[in-house]
Parts: sequence; C-alpha cells; structure tokens
Amino acid sequence: MQNVCVFCGSSIGGKSRYVDAAGLLGRRLAVRGLGLVYGGGNVGLMDVVAEACLAEHGRVIGVIPKFMAEQNFARHDVSTLHVVGSMHERKALMADLADAFIALPGGYGTLEEFCEMITWRQLRLQQKPCGLLNVEGFFDSFLTFLDHQTREGFITPENRALVTVAPDPEQLLNLLEKA
Repeated sequence: MQNVCVFCGSSIGGKSRYVDAAGLLGRRLAVRGLGLVYGGGNVGLMDVVAEACLAEHGRVIGVIPKFMAEQNFARHDVSTLHVVGSMHERKALMADLADAFIALPGGYGTLEEFCEMITWRQLRLQQKPCGLLNVEGFFDSFLTFLDHQTREGFITPENRALVTVAPDPEQLLNLLEKA
C-alpha cells in the first residue's frame, strides 16, 4: 500500500472529535510513509487531514474539479494538485491513484464516493480495501442499514464483509494493510 484515498467532509462537523480523528489520520499516513490522496480542498475535514499529513512531511495528492478550483477551494501547497474537468473525473483519478480507501465523517459526497468504491470492489473492477473510520459511532446507523440490506437479500454476506470498520486511524490502517 503506497497511497490511501480519504473521503471526508467539506465541513468539520459538529464534534471536535471528528477534527481530532482527521488530524490523527493525516499524521499516521505520513509517519507510515503512505501518501494521502484526497479531494484537493482547503475546507473542512479535507483540509484538516491534508494539513496534518503535510505537517509530518507527508506526500499529499489533491484532485479537484476546475469549477471548485476557480472558486478558490483548492489547497495549493500540496505535493501534487490535479485539476480535472468534473466530479466524475475527480473520483476516477482518485481511485486510480489510491491503493485503499477510507471514509471519515462527511455528507452526501463522502457517502457516495465511498459507496462507489465498495460497488467497484463488489463488481471486481478494483480489489482495493475500503474502510470506514467510525469516529464516535458516526457510521453506526449506516452499518445497521448495510446489515438490513444483507438480511433482506440485497447484499451478500461476502460483499457485506468488504467494508472494514475501526474507531481509530491506527487500527483501521492496520486492518487495511492486511486486507
């Protein structure tokens, strides 16, 4: 594993623990020599994880659509910044650059990006591990819903097992490295 893609909120959310976890994840990636691939933004948890990784002299690769860069949402002090034409191109390039995926707390975009990576793995379009950093139980309701989908026959137990979950960055990175 060389690069980890992190999907997360463009806001910091309502609990300081989300900020703490994003910062810790960024630092742990750098200390382990793992590059961070992220949405290229200078706001929210995206900015926190990038800042923390950079502070530890980590490699940070941002991927941002042109329309967002033009609105001054791009972080320009990253190791590499890719400006792409669309959100679809952004997600595809992030997937190509990464060896694993982690979702931190976030909104619609975070969930959509993470679910697409799980779907691609289910369809065998990629074999990269996917994990949820379940900070203070943020994803508990989502995990309950996945279990419901499995009980109802919409997700096989094998595909349900594709989602790795841990409450702290160190534990999640250890699990993803073994996957």
